[in-house]
Amino acid sequence: MLGSIKRGFFVGLQTTLTLGKVIVPVTLIVSILQYTPVLTWFATLISPFMRLFGLSGDAAIPLVLGNLLNLYAGIAGILSLDLTVKEVFILAVMLSFSHNLLIETSVALKVGVKLWVILSVRMGLAFISALVINLLWNGGAEQAQYGLLASAQEQVNGWDAIIMQSIEKAGFGIFQLALIVIPVMIAIQILKDMSWLDKFSTVMSPMTRMLGMKENTSTTLVTGLLIGLAYGAGVMIQAVKEDGVSKRDATLAFIFLVACHAVVEDTLIFIPLGIPVLPLLLIRVFVAVLLTIVISRIWKQKEVKQRKELSYEH
Repeated sequence: MLGSIKRGFFVGLQTTLTLGKVIVPVTLIVSILQYTPVLTWFATLISPFMRLFGLSGDAAIPLVLGNLLNLYAGIAGILSLDLTVKEVFILAVMLSFSHNLLIETSVALKVGVKLWVILSVRMGLAFISALVINLLWNGGAEQAQYGLLASAQEQVNGWDAIIMQSIEKAGFGIFQLALIVIPVMIAIQILKDMSWLDKFSTVMSPMTRMLGMKENTSTTLVTGLLIGLAYGAGVMIQAVKEDGVSKRDATLAFIFLVACHAVVEDTLIFIPLGIPVLPLLLIRVFVAVLLTIVISRIWKQKEVKQRKELSYEH
């Protein structure tokens, strides 16, 4: 157990340092840009489009960062902006469905999932969820409070003060990230070393059948649920090869996982943003289950229809 904790700690520390290379420069750049006309110009340019989702023009920045880089970069962008609770929650839901597109899409392609399937599902879920939340939720107009970061910030004058304030924001972001990532990595290491990940796969078998997949998809699902698409990429690709997962089941598994993956980490990291994370988790799980079941049923009906047509031809 002690060895697992030690390995998990160093993996978590390394992950924090790796992600810090993204969060620190992003936080610094976005924080400094707040005191220049650049963000105002960009926000004004796209504000009509963002208003469809109940977001201000500034909110486009974390969306772009999160989708092109990763979820942590998107959160770093949020930490640098003054947004309402509703805006932060909408951004959190959108980024939960659509983030780290470059890396996670390449993982899906290696498993054999088509590009248009992954992109349409992820982007579609992000936009539709934002529209629905904006229409149904009338609250959340109060200013968001970002964990250890004070909601009321001092007015700073001069570039020295601006840079120092930006460095403080980046430092707090890394500190809060470490508080979450390191314990998560320790827990994952313990699960792997004690073979609980395999046992959980067995327990998950009834769920895979409910979702329209065979039992041999369990490892892929469990890995994605606990570790995520990017971190668990190697394990998932190997599981698909070794377990003989069909292209159909791999596609259904990834459709489920793009909506709901890394459920522990991707939920906990939103806590410093001061939003209710339980509804965020429930939305992801509900959408993932519903979407996968619907697509699985449609796919199955289509296969049955094709078999009937072939039998008629013969």
